[in-house]
Amino acid sequence: MRFIIIDGLDGSGKSTQARLIQKKYLSQGESVILREHPSTDNYYGLKAKKALLGRGTINRIKASVYYALDVIRSVRKYNGKADNIIMVRYLMGIAYLPLPLAKFLYWFFTMVLPTSDYMFFLDLEPEKSLKRMSRRNEEEMFENKDSLIRVRKRAIELAQGWHVINTVGTIEEVKHKINAILDEMDKKQ
Repeated sequence: MRFIIIDGLDGSGKSTQARLIQKKYLSQGESVILREHPSTDNYYGLKAKKALLGRGTINRIKASVYYALDVIRSVRKYNGKADNIIMVRYLMGIAYLPLPLAKFLYWFFTMVLPTSDYMFFLDLEPEKSLKRMSRRNEEEMFENKDSLIRVRKRAIELAQGWHVINTVGTIEEVKHKINAILDEMDKKQ
């Protein structure tokens, strides 16, 4: 089973690339489960999303807790149920927390949640991220330049050992970079 993690800043193309990976493996006759967080099919995901649309410290704490519970629920429910599990927004949600706490929680979660060699961090400069997000109808609490700068710095520090992909290019260019890594790793398996 491939356990594929797609993480990155908002607007970096996580959902788009996850769907392209899903399509790749489905076309090869393999089963795929794709989970995006916060998910909209359960209580924890809905509460996380609601908190992300709010403001203030309480909503920040709620968003983090419900997000973690949503991810844990997905792992417990779907891990091992298909040839490929793709998790979008999996570990890097903790990068929104202060760095010492984020480092500790990253270490903790990597001890209790599955990780793999198929972990991708889609990187994008905050200015480009904001430009892509400007097309959306809603704004989450962390979707401003200062937050994105801090979160990106923390996430890059946490993403040691991940495949870091710059997503400034076209969707097809990014897809090609990811597929080249997936194909190379599949050969090694």
